Amino acid sequence: MDDLLQLGKEALASQPFSVLVGAELTGYSPGWAELTVAITPQLKQQHGFVHGGVVSYAADNALTFVGGSVLGPAVVTSEYKINYLRPASGMALIARATVIYSSKTQAVCRCDVFMVDESKETLCAVAQGTIARIGRSTEGQGQEAATAERLARG
Repeated sequence: MDDLLQLGKEALASQPFSVLVGAELTGYSPGWAELTVAITPQLKQQHGFVHGGVVSYAADNALTFVGGSVLGPAVVTSEYKINYLRPASGMALIARATVIYSSKTQAVCRCDVFMVDESKETLCAVAQGTIARIGRSTEGQGQEAATAERLARG
């Protein structure tokens, strides 16, 4: 198994929420990531569709992974937007993300989320986000914590 994919799987397994929803990193290389979530009854809303928060989670996490593939593992999502195109249903969600642009400190990424039913993929959401590196600055040891706190506050 590819070293980057193995590292990504270990990172995903260390995220309690990702484990809760049953997410799996199914593809990972520099500039590209694929995250799959099996659709279970617990992930649906009252109309029988996948809850929008689960679709959003898949996009956000795929964006962060793909950003980390070019920036390194110490990254967070600094912002993202999602457009829901149709309600999601079926057997699984697949979120595929790519890097559009990257610098030393951030990456702008795009993600397409597909619902899968009987091996047919249908686009159900698109997202774009900026992933920020939270590595230590040469100016001081506390920069990483300050950056993470600033991003958490919005």
